[in-house]
Amino acid sequence: MEALANTEEQVMRIIWKLEKALVRDVLNNYPEPKPPYTTLASIIKQLENKGYLNHKTYGTTHEYFPLISKKTYQHSSFNQLVKNYFEGSPKNVLSFMV
Repeated sequence: MEALANTEEQVMRIIWKLEKALVRDVLNNYPEPKPPYTTLASIIKQLENKGYLNHKTYGTTHEYFPLISKKTYQHSSFNQLVKNYFEGSPKNVLSFMV
């Protein structure tokens, strides 16, 4: 699973919450300062290219939905964190937390 940039992750959190969304739905739920519509549409397209989203087409409108659950993403991200910063050892994570 390819890592997400902060803005991509923020968009995914919105789409996970909404379960399915048009670009304007994501924009309406995006915190201030809101990005331009075209920038957000580009981010959503990148997420689709990375395999995080897919869409249904209704005329010229696309409704996006997640292909990867939030739980799956969290699990993968945590595993990467453990691998990259704690030498892959859960023991090192616990030691750090204590």
